[in-house]
Amino acid sequence: MLLLPLVNFVACQLFALLMAVWFRIYLHPSKTSPFIRHVVATLLGFYLALFCFGWYSLHFLVQSGLSYSVMVFAGLEHMHKYCFIVTLSYLILCQITRVYVFDYGMYSADFTGPMMVITQKITSLAFEIHDGKKSIKLTPTQKYLAIRRMPSLLEYLSYNCNFMGILAGPTCSYNDYKAFIEGTGYQPRHQENANGKENGKYKQSEPSPKNDVISKLCTCAVSLAIYLSLCKLLPVEHAIDDDFVSSTPFHLQVIYLYLAMLALRPKYYFVWTLADAINNAAGFGFNGYNKDGSPRWDLISNLRILDIEFATSFKSFLDNWNIQTALWLKRVCYERCAINPTAATFLLSAMWHGVYPGYYLTFLTGIAMTMAARAVRHNIRPYFLVSDSYKNVYDVVTWASTQIAISYTVAPFVLLAVGPSLKFYRYVWYISLHIEVSLTQSCLVSSCTDELF
Repeated sequence: MLLLPLVNFVACQLFALLMAVWFRIYLHPSKTSPFIRHVVATLLGFYLALFCFGWYSLHFLVQSGLSYSVMVFAGLEHMHKYCFIVTLSYLILCQITRVYVFDYGMYSADFTGPMMVITQKITSLAFEIHDGKKSIKLTPTQKYLAIRRMPSLLEYLSYNCNFMGILAGPTCSYNDYKAFIEGTGYQPRHQENANGKENGKYKQSEPSPKNDVISKLCTCAVSLAIYLSLCKLLPVEHAIDDDFVSSTPFHLQVIYLYLAMLALRPKYYFVWTLADAINNAAGFGFNGYNKDGSPRWDLISNLRILDIEFATSFKSFLDNWNIQTALWLKRVCYERCAINPTAATFLLSAMWHGVYPGYYLTFLTGIAMTMAARAVRHNIRPYFLVSDSYKNVYDVVTWASTQIAISYTVAPFVLLAVGPSLKFYRYVWYISLHIEVSLTQSCLVSSCTDELF
């Protein structure tokens, strides 16, 4: 029974890919109106949700309907806050019901997965509408994202539940989606890269996404093959097996933990890259041109695989993993929180992910890891920039340290429950790593700024 939801999910995504090609060719903005494109995208999205999740997909409509009502009837000054609370609360309620009533610990394609993306979209939309009515100074990004007119119900549902992103996202801004539907997505516009830096405007035309879609589908095939080959051979649970721990040298335990986490990541590479390819196939995701003149289709990409696997800092890893979620956290929390934005951002991320205790252990550890890594980079890295050879040594050491730190931090996220997670932390070297991180943070962090993104 566990396999059936996953098969349905993949089948629905492949169907969405075919529909995306049809949508771009036969419902191109030059051939039909935005109204028709909104209607078709929404109906196809509801069909996929109903096929994949059955009547549980009604939660998508309930969550969207409640939040839209708040947007319409709440006062503008606090509308975004009320909408944020209502949307996130409904998501958490559904997660509690699914986890503690239905299938604790199951990795099946559950209905709260799409609700997580819808939550991002709804809350982003609420803040962007709020920014569109503000008279105070906005950042260039907030100014670009600001919405001056309340979307109609059809536009709102199309944005939340379109067939391209209903099952696996990724999140996108309402203005970018609206430009795609209306066929203006190739016009000059604002751009923000992964590090939050502002780029200028550039000339655009309408290129074909064919090459990028094919490339991403090949990446999906390779990722799926690797995951299916390794996931059973390298289970994370084996890292806390008493016999394995007692009979395996420390350095081999570290290597196994890294390999086990490495074997898990292709699952996410497959899901997110396929979702990106579906959007690109529909004509959504164009992001200007590279220096060599080739088109970029990474506007809503969720990851950069090579940058993840060769990351030399905790921040670099996070910058390239689940990119759209990181941008959402930055825009609705980090930039707007007046007190300890780093801790608030990690806490929101834990609440958004779900109610498994392992999630909270991971993100609480992530706060300490981020602060310590930031302190080390700020205080120690300058000493290794005096020559290329020193920098190469620094890069190798920090790559290994980053991969170990990520594997250590994420283990409870995979183990989920309190018992296995605490068993993971029980061994001396795990506890010592927590202590080492805390000491590093307390000794060095005083000279660092609170910068997560």
